[in-house]
Amino acid sequence: MNMATVHVNDAEFDAEVRQAETAVIVDFWAEWCGPCKQIGPALEELSDEYAGKIKIVKVNVDENPEQAAQLGVRGIPALFMFKGGEVVSNRMGAAPKAALKSWIDESI
Repeated sequence: MNMATVHVNDAEFDAEVRQAETAVIVDFWAEWCGPCKQIGPALEELSDEYAGKIKIVKVNVDENPEQAAQLGVRGIPALFMFKGGEVVSNRMGAAPKAALKSWIDESI
């Protein structure tokens, strides 16, 4: 089953992230952000590898600034892991897939 990353806007955020039954990773990103584009393919692969366990969603901060502001995002890419509607872990900046994978494994 292919569980590609899902694009979520501010209006959908609560339903897609805070009320999700699985853990959710939110990738705050923007079109102009080079490091955001670097980690995109790794996140797509990880979303397949963790299908059914974790949902990975992407929020474009230029189009949807509200959630990023609420969470105090100062730089992107910013990754936040939610479980049961709460942030349980976050990390800033680009990282290789192996580092992202170990962060996920530590956090779930």
